[in-house]
Amino acid sequence: MKLLKFAATAATAIALFAGTAHAQDKPVVGLIMKSLANEFFQNMLEGAEAHEQERGDYVLKAVGMQNETDFESQINAVENFITQGVDAIVVAPADSRAMVRPLKRAMEAGIVVVNFDVALDSEAKKQQGIELAFVGPDNRGGAKLAGDALGKVLGEGGKVVIIEGNPGADNANERRLGFEASVAEYKLDLLDSRTAHWETEEANTVFSTMLTANPDIQGVMAANDSMAIGVVKALESAGRDDIVVVGFDNIPAVGPMITDGRMLATVDQFGQQMAANSIDLALEVVKGAPKLEGWVKTPIELVTAE
Repeated sequence: MKLLKFAATAATAIALFAGTAHAQDKPVVGLIMKSLANEFFQNMLEGAEAHEQERGDYVLKAVGMQNETDFESQINAVENFITQGVDAIVVAPADSRAMVRPLKRAMEAGIVVVNFDVALDSEAKKQQGIELAFVGPDNRGGAKLAGDALGKVLGEGGKVVIIEGNPGADNANERRLGFEASVAEYKLDLLDSRTAHWETEEANTVFSTMLTANPDIQGVMAANDSMAIGVVKALESAGRDDIVVVGFDNIPAVGPMITDGRMLATVDQFGQQMAANSIDLALEVVKGAPKLEGWVKTPIELVTAE
């Protein structure tokens, strides 16, 4: 295991292409992200564009989804990049199984593929007969950091709920497992666990329903900050300031919420650097370096008011 330390598509997709006219000697990298309505991926795009300008030796073509369940646009993006003949595809899959087959086609076309942020499903890769490294954080470990922070505040018997991400995404599953590990270690009482598909408004609705059914909830574990924001909005609407909330991603919007106590903690996974470094790794392989293997682990850090 390595450890890195870091200081157009369907009609419904959002496509952002940089440098469409490029020098013939510059490799082209297709970056496929998830929803650009999510501040985490907006920041990732900004980091990738800054990285392209800083390096100056490659052309970036970046594509994002319309929303967190717009899986088809990612598949279309892969097909379009194959047609365009890009040199590398760097992808954060929205669905860990559905993206394996189109990425296999890209590899068969001679394109370097780097999977980052969300791991592709191991069994699906095995079924398709491909090996593909993962560049990304320990999502389970990160979620446990946030869950442990909540467990320490609530103590044994604390009543909690989990707001999960997309069921088909590996990072959603890993974060749920991390939260559940904290529930077990701190002997918390898990009242409910439901998906809100990474979305703020859906999390607002889902948690409002949870709160009506379980008014004695004391803590909420949200699998990303967009959903944590939806939870906070629901709490404000309900006039509740006695429920502790943790999230994941450390997007700028939650900074004030952590400072003023509306959220207890989040987990930084350094999204801007993750995309930029994944592009660096892809370009190394394009230039002749051995292909990546295993898990190239990227850092995580618990963020609290302290």
